[in-house]
Amino acid sequence: MTPLTDTFSAAAPSPWKAEMWLRFRSLFWLKLVGTTAFTWIFFIGYFHLLRHPVNPVTEMPLTALDHLIPFGPHWLGAYLSLWLYVGVAPGLQRNFAELLVYGLWMGALSLSGLTLFYLWPTAVPPLSFDVSGYPGFAMLQGVDAAGNACPSMHVAAAMFTAVRLDDVLRRVRTPVVFRLANALWFLAIVYSTLAVKQHVALDALAGALLGLAFVLPSLHWRPTPYRVEALTA
Repeated sequence: MTPLTDTFSAAAPSPWKAEMWLRFRSLFWLKLVGTTAFTWIFFIGYFHLLRHPVNPVTEMPLTALDHLIPFGPHWLGAYLSLWLYVGVAPGLQRNFAELLVYGLWMGALSLSGLTLFYLWPTAVPPLSFDVSGYPGFAMLQGVDAAGNACPSMHVAAAMFTAVRLDDVLRRVRTPVVFRLANALWFLAIVYSTLAVKQHVALDALAGALLGLAFVLPSLHWRPTPYRVEALTA
């Protein structure tokens, strides 16, 4: 190899970096606008059912785990980070077909959650203390009241995202630290739903199961996955 070739090879990005950059750039504006629109449409249905339940609202019972986890106002950031997190996995779909099918699976998950809220409205027990004095909690209580509790769509969406994002990171062969960071982000979101007292443990469990019920088949019924090995062929 010539010195010029050696210099180019040293400067060239590794295959996984090139693939991740390609995925990030592909259909960027469609992904951004589509994810935003999808979230707003979901919230229209969510808030309508929250404010106009058609059946009596069931109060979810507390478990030993709920009593064990203390109120943690500092977990609010992790709780709110879901709305950034859910955009990462669709943002890394490689082409329109992958993005469309991903959206259909997530749409089916969201519709199932809303259907459950329609048939069985739930709420967490009222808190025995006032949280409105903590930064951000007055807004949270006003916007995301503690209804439509079970299953936790916060956890369901995080579970769907975590599995699909891990699948991308695994197939692209990123360093393991990225997969660990994904797992930790997911766990932080799940824990935060309990720490900020927006959900109880049974809500989180039901949300995790709902997320798995949709994300696992989504790994099989989708366009043929693209493998990063093609970049090194």
